[in-house]
Amino acid sequence: MRFVRSLIRLAVFVLILIGSIALWSKFENTDLWPNWLGGEDRTETMHTVVLQEMTSMGKLELVKYNFKDIVEQEKVNTFLPNAKAVLIVQGEAIGCVDLTKLRLADMTNEQDTLVVTLPDPELCVFKIDHERSKVYNTEFAFMEEAQLVQEGYKQAEQQIRRSALEMGILEQTEENARKMLTPILEKISGRKVLVKFPMRARLERLR
Repeated sequence: MRFVRSLIRLAVFVLILIGSIALWSKFENTDLWPNWLGGEDRTETMHTVVLQEMTSMGKLELVKYNFKDIVEQEKVNTFLPNAKAVLIVQGEAIGCVDLTKLRLADMTNEQDTLVVTLPDPELCVFKIDHERSKVYNTEFAFMEEAQLVQEGYKQAEQQIRRSALEMGILEQTEENARKMLTPILEKISGRKVLVKFPMRARLERLR
């Protein structure tokens, strides 16, 4: 009975944790009070915002890597000088665990220890921060500048993904998940907790 109660309490916690990680739209109110004293003309902007979709988020973000990359994109031409673009790109990669994949069968009892097998860690986000990135220089680009820059950003985004995986973001996600969830689950269940991940994820990364 004690084990069953621990599982129920743990399942309730997981549901609460998943529910708390939701996508919320934030609205920023604009001060629309007129300037009675100044009497100056002003422009008012009215927004009609329609919420089209709200997605429940169950991915627990556990580690974020920030990257800065200098990208040199070049298009080799046969007759004309080669078109070049140099970009200074900043971006990020985030490792997470999707708690919506956690099932009751993933929580087992081994002697006096509650074993929780979490879903495989994921690289849930890898993207360019376009606001912080910029085109540093272009040469002989002419009409091809937009295409060069766009292709440079695509290559930089894929490089962020490769670099994050090579630097061990999935392993760091596992470590952070254990550090974060183990004490919480032990306090809720009142028992010793072992947080682990599927063995197949480790084997795939060793290939």
